[in-house]
Amino acid sequence: MDKELIVIGDRVLVLPDDGDDRTDTGLYLPQGVKEKEKVQAGRIVKTGPGYPIPDPAALEIEPWQAPQIESKYFPLQAKEGDYCIFLRNAGVEIEYESKKYIIVPHSAILVILRNKL
Repeated sequence: MDKELIVIGDRVLVLPDDGDDRTDTGLYLPQGVKEKEKVQAGRIVKTGPGYPIPDPAALEIEPWQAPQIESKYFPLQAKEGDYCIFLRNAGVEIEYESKKYIIVPHSAILVILRNKL
């Protein structure tokens, strides 16, 4: 049976770096920051759909009516494949298929490094 990891809402799934002083892209993380582990860097693997936008039409539906509401989301700035620096204490570490990931709220991402097309 195939499994799919689905990220919910404004969350981002990050594959964290090994902890080198310098990232592949040339960013340096100061030693003091690294020791305190307040920030961490990694590659974004998957993102959620974004911030949910409330639908005003949902308020007009009577309780006896069957709601046919399509979910709408404000998209996230982070994209799959981006490299990011994020607040470590805001994330939740998980292990999926023998790899360690961190689930981070989009608001905890400080910087995104993206290759220009």
